[in-house]
Amino acid sequence: MRAESEAEPDDLLGGVGEPMPPFTYIPGGPWPRPSLGAAGLLAGKSPRGEIPPIGEEHGASSPAFRLGVRLYNAGYYWEAHEAWETLWHAIGRTGPTADVLKGLITLAAAGVKVRQGQPRGVATHAGRAAVLFRASRERTGRDRLLGIDLVGLEAVALRVAARPPVGPGPEAGVVPGLLGPPIEPLSEE
Repeated sequence: MRAESEAEPDDLLGGVGEPMPPFTYIPGGPWPRPSLGAAGLLAGKSPRGEIPPIGEEHGASSPAFRLGVRLYNAGYYWEAHEAWETLWHAIGRTGPTADVLKGLITLAAAGVKVRQGQPRGVATHAGRAAVLFRASRERTGRDRLLGIDLVGLEAVALRVAARPPVGPGPEAGVVPGLLGPPIEPLSEE
């Protein structure tokens, strides 16, 4: 039997084929915070205990990282932010891998700002994410960390910062794809 902290992302969200809830948390919106109350998306399901830190090559093998990717791609920007933040803390919040995680956290926050109707917040967060992705590339000399394409993510973040998308308000439920294409980490070989 697997410990809860080792649960797979699909286990944390009800399993493959189980639909995700029809809402995502947006501050000021009608839905509950992800980890609060019985109706919250992650209530009683988020990993507990120590989250193992990940290295530059191991994003695709980390359940917590994959959970963040799945949530982000599905339009659960707040929840993705929280999933990646656990990893950011686990690796000590410094270094190129931490910068990539912080960039993902910040890009997810831009998605929340879209839903809140705050274009300045969208531009600010997306611009900061682009700087973090670029800094990671420059520090490592690599265009891919955690299995993800940093050049592509930087381009998405710069596009979003230059022309913040307009999204539906918090009442609209979940809206994937507000910031661009899905994040698709490559598995390590």
